[in-house]
Amino acid sequence: MVNSRTKGADWERKLAKILELELGCKFSRNLEQYRTAAEGDLIADNTDFPFSIEAKAYASGRGCKDEWWKQSEKAALLTNKMPCVIYKYNNYKPRAVVSFEAIAKVYGSEDDGHFLVDLSLEGFCYICREIMNS
Repeated sequence: MVNSRTKGADWERKLAKILELELGCKFSRNLEQYRTAAEGDLIADNTDFPFSIEAKAYASGRGCKDEWWKQSEKAALLTNKMPCVIYKYNNYKPRAVVSFEAIAKVYGSEDDGHFLVDLSLEGFCYICREIMNS
């Protein structure tokens, strides 16, 4: 049986590399997350990166859990970023959940963020690039 903390740390490292390749900025694991509640899991070296990322890896399940989203919202408030959960279940591609506010920003609109959007990781990176380049 794999230790869940080890599995989570492995996923964070892998995700940091994927995001670096896709977005061109470095991401590091936030080691404070284990000492302080309500901190994101990954930190970008580019301050223009618009999200606070909560990374989750589980053997099985479906979709983004409500408690993950709430955790992401708390971390985002601390950093003045938009919340994001990037999750992965075994044998499935990773998914990213953001509020509709992120999509609205790409098109210059405002939204209150009450609706959530579940994206492929590639779609999430597209949204990030668009926001960072605007």
